Amino acid sequence: MPELPEVETVKRVLEPQLSGRVITKVVCPRPEIIAHPHAEVFFKKVTGAKITGMGRRGKFILINLEQGATIIVHLRMTGQLVVTPATQVERKHTHIIFQLDNQEELRFIDPRRFGRLWLQEAGEEDNFSGISKLGPEPFAKQCNAAYLAQSMGHRQKAIKECLLDQSIIAGIGNIYADEILFAAQICPTTPAASLTKKDWQNLARIIPKILKIGIEADYMTKEEYLAAEGKWQHKMPVLKAYGHEHDPCPRCQTPLVRVVIAGRSSCYCPQCQHQK
Repeated sequence: MPELPEVETVKRVLEPQLSGRVITKVVCPRPEIIAHPHAEVFFKKVTGAKITGMGRRGKFILINLEQGATIIVHLRMTGQLVVTPATQVERKHTHIIFQLDNQEELRFIDPRRFGRLWLQEAGEEDNFSGISKLGPEPFAKQCNAAYLAQSMGHRQKAIKECLLDQSIIAGIGNIYADEILFAAQICPTTPAASLTKKDWQNLARIIPKILKIGIEADYMTKEEYLAAEGKWQHKMPVLKAYGHEHDPCPRCQTPLVRVVIAGRSSCYCPQCQHQK
């Protein structure tokens, strides 16, 4: 599943291409991907609407429309959003096409069909997409050491599992949780309740730093993004822990080990990241 850096990359690539464009028609062979409102209502509401910009909230992509409505997109496991010439051959698993007023199309492709779209109208309370349940953004001032300690410090769950809780911090997934804990020298299996004040201070400093590194590493031009068909590849030299089982630790050369925490794979250094 794409995490905050990948979703931010999608937003940054697509926004200059979509801002100011008008949706002239919607083609949707898989209307079940429209989660709210009913698909026919969704199509009617967005047809003729002008796109004013884009945003991101956690792992959600926001496409802002004139008059205050927002198309909300969650890519889930395999979703891709691409802007492509209307003449380009349609890829397999293309489930919705927004035809634009410049002979281009915004296409949503999703082989596993887990991704979803919602339309939030101006003034409508969002009690359907899950955004209202998200915690603060990792870059927000609120996401400080005191907040982290208050939100997680009483829990006996592994700190890795707590970092994945979107109601605490929005946007962190399995990959960047490993990278954050490696940088903070905290074992992912450590109960959150056993972390010290210094640990929380380190995490508050490191979380935005690691995610910014991920965003910079994921940078793509629109040409690169289109050539990759909206897919991304994690820059493994940038990743110090995730996916590096048995590789030498970049700090101490101890082989990294892999454990499973709450059903999720985690890689860490048993020497540098001591269990507390």
